[in-house]
Amino acid sequence: MGRQSRYPVEFREQAVSLVVDAGRTVRDVAESLEMKPDTLRKWVDRAKVDRGLVAGLKSSEAVELKELKRENRLLKQQVEILEKATVFFVSRGLDARK
Repeated sequence: MGRQSRYPVEFREQAVSLVVDAGRTVRDVAESLEMKPDTLRKWVDRAKVDRGLVAGLKSSEAVELKELKRENRLLKQQVEILEKATVFFVSRGLDARK
């Protein structure tokens, strides 16, 4: 889990809406909300991807990809452990199937 944002979700959505839907500039909105333009720009970029306005992984897809990569890493570790156990048993002449 990531850290909690200091800005509530509703605030973020309204700020993004002022840029994307109302056509105001990122700098103008950021100044009026007393926040950094780079922060708002990241929110706007993410919102445009999520709305399908620009190409890229949507937020839900990015979360799923991260989870799948983690699961894949764990599965690879498990396979490695099983391969080492197999080598161990075979080298001792033990059959793990018995």
